[in-house]
Amino acid sequence: MKLSAEVRAFEGRIGHSFAQPALLMTALTHASLSSATRSDNERLEFLGDRVLGLVMAEALLDADPGASEGQLAPRYNALVRKETCTEVARQIGLGDVLKLGRSEMLSGGRKKDALLGDAMEAVIAAVYRDGGMAAATAMVLRLWGARISDVKEDARDAKTALQEWAQARKMPPPAYVELQRSGPDHAPQFTIEVRLEDGRTAHAQAGNKRQAEQAAARALLGTVAS
Repeated sequence: MKLSAEVRAFEGRIGHSFAQPALLMTALTHASLSSATRSDNERLEFLGDRVLGLVMAEALLDADPGASEGQLAPRYNALVRKETCTEVARQIGLGDVLKLGRSEMLSGGRKKDALLGDAMEAVIAAVYRDGGMAAATAMVLRLWGARISDVKEDARDAKTALQEWAQARKMPPPAYVELQRSGPDHAPQFTIEVRLEDGRTAHAQAGNKRQAEQAAARALLGTVAS
């Protein structure tokens, strides 16, 4: 299979030249374009999630031999979560080479967080199937880079941290309310407010509800912790 110049350039960005180019093309193909003769990336995504997890678990153990499981777990979660995969996907221009069906392409699929995060995991699996664990490990460590060394000891997501803060003070879990949704369907913006029982609130805006909730929780944590 001959790859386009655009996909060859993508190979350069991830640092792996495929001996089996079909694996890469499958990893880049969204279900909206799959057919009886064209496979999509969902099965590779399933595998890539596991490969990424193993690479990160070993990297964290090597980086801090004295860390306890309780210290390692939140760091691990921060490095393998979908938001981080999406960040890396944007960093390497993965959206530019995604193969999408017409409706998904017109709705802005190349920029959607979920599609990018899933495809990043599929690319990891494709490298693993093509070059083995050593190749996959080398690529992941290179692309995640300083995220691994910089991940905070307490890398719990903000919503979890805020909920634990509230529980420690005998308060019910924070409530999240969607205040507004704006923008076109392919690039919506959500404004979310988080509320504590004692009346304190904070709000934030992001391209999906989960990110907006996290940002709102982070903003409120900054208030209650000060």
